[in-house]
Amino acid sequence: MQKNEFKTYHPVVNFIYFVLIIGFSCVFMHPISLCISLFSALIYSSVLKVNLRIKYILPMFIGMAILNPIFSHGGVTILSYLPSGNPLTLEAIIYGIAASAMLISIICWFFCYNEVMTSDKFIYLFGRVIPSLSLVLSMTLRFVPRFIEQMKKISQAQKAIGKGVGEGNYINRIKNGISVISVMITWSFENAIDTADSMKSRGYGTKGRTSFSIFKFDKRDIKALTVIVILGLYIIVGGIFDGMYVKYFPSIRYDISVYSLSVFLAYLIFCLIPLIIEMWEVIKWKYIISKI
Repeated sequence: MQKNEFKTYHPVVNFIYFVLIIGFSCVFMHPISLCISLFSALIYSSVLKVNLRIKYILPMFIGMAILNPIFSHGGVTILSYLPSGNPLTLEAIIYGIAASAMLISIICWFFCYNEVMTSDKFIYLFGRVIPSLSLVLSMTLRFVPRFIEQMKKISQAQKAIGKGVGEGNYINRIKNGISVISVMITWSFENAIDTADSMKSRGYGTKGRTSFSIFKFDKRDIKALTVIVILGLYIIVGGIFDGMYVKYFPSIRYDISVYSLSVFLAYLIFCLIPLIIEMWEVIKWKYIISKI
């Protein structure tokens, strides 16, 4: 059984799903929708074994939740007064927590997007529509992790000969850091020249040039795309007709009805689509194994 089954789907399916889920995470501020999006993103990130750098994300979450009531003083439920004399309101605290949850969920979904939507998928989708822009974005997304990895190698090599960035006095540290930067700039230029020569030898930009693609849109992709579009449209309609209505200022107001619960259920299923696909493949695999 292949891990990360959702990644094997057609790029159109992956791209539409992540555009919708990231868009929904940016728009819907209802506490229920935020919890659904955040926990679904965290679970899927763990399935993909994505390094979320919790040591950075958790302080960011706490920091935003604390800073918002310090600078925002809207709301009618006053809990206390700050030393500056401004009120500390319940609405500002809850909105700060909600905004933090929204930001963290978006970051997690972007991590999942980077893992699933590879550069070859992006070029496949937009190579003919916006060839220059798609190429630049693809090369940039590919260059950043390579640059970081190469910098780690150079830093380790410098450290092995006693010229690490954290060794010596202040002046020596600056010199060692400049040396690493100089090596990285040289490596970047050489890498750019190699890439340009490689693209030129492969006929990039010439007329009549064809491209090879391994992606095929099959029945599995049609079923997945149909479910994504139907659920996505239902969620959009639910958002337009206040199915996820919430208001934080001046007082907290939200709507919970049978219709809103159906929208939340659709949103939950939508967020769990990649996980449902993974679980379904595990069940199929175990069933096949049991028949052997």
